[in-house]
Amino acid sequence: MTVLARVPQTLRWQNDVLTILDQRALPHSEEELALTTVEEVHDAIIHLAVRGAPAIGIAAAYGMLLGLKELPPHELQDVLQARGRYLVAARPTAVNLSWSISRLLGVAKTSADHELIDNLHKEAKSIHEEDRQACRKIGEYGQSLLHDGINILTHCNAGSLAVSELGTALAPIYCAKDSGIKVHVYVDETRPLLQGARLTTYELSRADIPCTLITDNMAAHLMSLGDIDIVIVGADRVAANGDVANKVGTLNLAILCQYFSIPFYVACPTSTIDAATACGADIEIEHRDPVEVTHLAGIRIAPEHTRASNPAFDVTPAALISGIVTEQGIIDPGAITA
Repeated sequence: MTVLARVPQTLRWQNDVLTILDQRALPHSEEELALTTVEEVHDAIIHLAVRGAPAIGIAAAYGMLLGLKELPPHELQDVLQARGRYLVAARPTAVNLSWSISRLLGVAKTSADHELIDNLHKEAKSIHEEDRQACRKIGEYGQSLLHDGINILTHCNAGSLAVSELGTALAPIYCAKDSGIKVHVYVDETRPLLQGARLTTYELSRADIPCTLITDNMAAHLMSLGDIDIVIVGADRVAANGDVANKVGTLNLAILCQYFSIPFYVACPTSTIDAATACGADIEIEHRDPVEVTHLAGIRIAPEHTRASNPAFDVTPAALISGIVTEQGIIDPGAITA
């Protein structure tokens, strides 16, 4: 059985309903949500029922379509503009969200009323299929970085659950598995929401890939022992100068890799590259509810009235990145706009 047959499916579109695998319930149970309104999609994105830059871009594209057939044709353009603003505001850092909405609005602008809805459906499905193909290419190119017996460290979840299938950072690992290359993955837990512990270990276990869960503050120790050969992470936005926004804690790993001379790679589709954002300092960083830090699984772990900060992302400078693995090949982060 191939890895593709084992990894979870994040979302599907069928009969004008968007069905997603509720990632908040993982790994304890696999629960699906059938979303039929744009408000439900917005809520699912904000509350991380669906997450990962490409996945929320795909979900938002389908969210734009929900219920359109019930509206008068003369209202569609205004409704689409309002929906676009509403969905983009759900999570500001991941550029795939605004990118996919812009694509649908562009199609809407050039479509006659009688073909508008059909054209939007085709565009949303194209975004979905393009991501599938991109993930497979990322896996193929990224596999060239791996060899038998390699120890890989990854952070957060950049696997099948974050995209259409296979993933970004995990795609090379899955392709290596199918090619018979034996790898071992160290998985950062990724506080405060534990995407690594809950989601990445869940995915890797389903694919029968050996992995070891570590706390976020163990990486330096393992690197000092020579136990880490390469670090591969995903991305939520890549600026024009090659700076990368990804799950908070990514910058820590990049700095450690530079000190210990360990290759540090980012994997993402080219849709995550934002030429309109000049550098990492211009990327808006999402700040989430501090309760996510003061509580764990709904249980308070800090004294009452403790102040907490909860940035969801940090920015890694291009100078710390060995390369960006895309569907077009492995590129130098400093040459993105060249």
